[in-house]
Amino acid sequence: MLQNIKGDLLGFDMPKIMGILNVTPDSFYDGGKYSEIKGALKQVGTMMEEGADIIDIGGYSSRPGAAEVSAQEELDRLLPLIEQIAGNFPEAVISVDTFRARVAEEAIRSGAHIINDIGGGNLDEQMFATVAKLKVPYILMHSRGTPKTMQRQTDYRDLIKEILVDLIEKVTLLRALDVKDIIIDPGFGFAKTLDQNYELLNRIEELKILGLPILGALSRKSMIYKFLGNSPMEALNGTTVLNTLLLTKGVNIIRVHDVKAANEVRKLVQKTTMIEFSNI
Repeated sequence: MLQNIKGDLLGFDMPKIMGILNVTPDSFYDGGKYSEIKGALKQVGTMMEEGADIIDIGGYSSRPGAAEVSAQEELDRLLPLIEQIAGNFPEAVISVDTFRARVAEEAIRSGAHIINDIGGGNLDEQMFATVAKLKVPYILMHSRGTPKTMQRQTDYRDLIKEILVDLIEKVTLLRALDVKDIIIDPGFGFAKTLDQNYELLNRIEELKILGLPILGALSRKSMIYKFLGNSPMEALNGTTVLNTLLLTKGVNIIRVHDVKAANEVRKLVQKTTMIEFSNI
């Protein structure tokens, strides 16, 4: 399950932490906090010091009901920051969170290394061909519809089976295009009800049949704060608990707003696992 990043192989013998950097005014948790490059760069430095392995930059909010943003506006938000991060933090691994092939391509050309597509190829028919041309790792997420419509498309007979069928079909298409480095994201919160999100968490190990790295992204999401009756600002404790479950179930990457807390989870889970194996 090695992934080629900047000519180096990224292994998953240790789970990776992906730190979230949204440069949008309307993201559900940190909208507007990092719209200025100086503040965004400071946050990148902080996340890397706290243990982030990947910095995931988004210029288009994917929260349910989010307003549409033009491709040019998305590029205007992303490209200057990507160039600055690449220049100031040459060791950083940069992921671009976009469903648009044009944005993905220009972001990679500007210094990003990974494409993180919440549309899983559904929202831009050129995405798979673009990934194949760029020869970079691709995060393939399961979803339905668009950010505006996805929460009306939650009718499943067998949630995990239907997620697997969708991912298998797309992995097959990507392999036919000679895309070698694929990471799968089952899409917590995307076209799934609160109960379906917890079913997915409970059964996420079933996705290992694909033989690909798995990314789990549930940081401060509504499946936590709506269930607990609080808010995204109060959802760190719940996030930490669920990230612990993800890591104990063998998820390879956790995508988080709070890198320090996630790194502590990773250390504790690894320590527990080491003791477990030493006693066998």
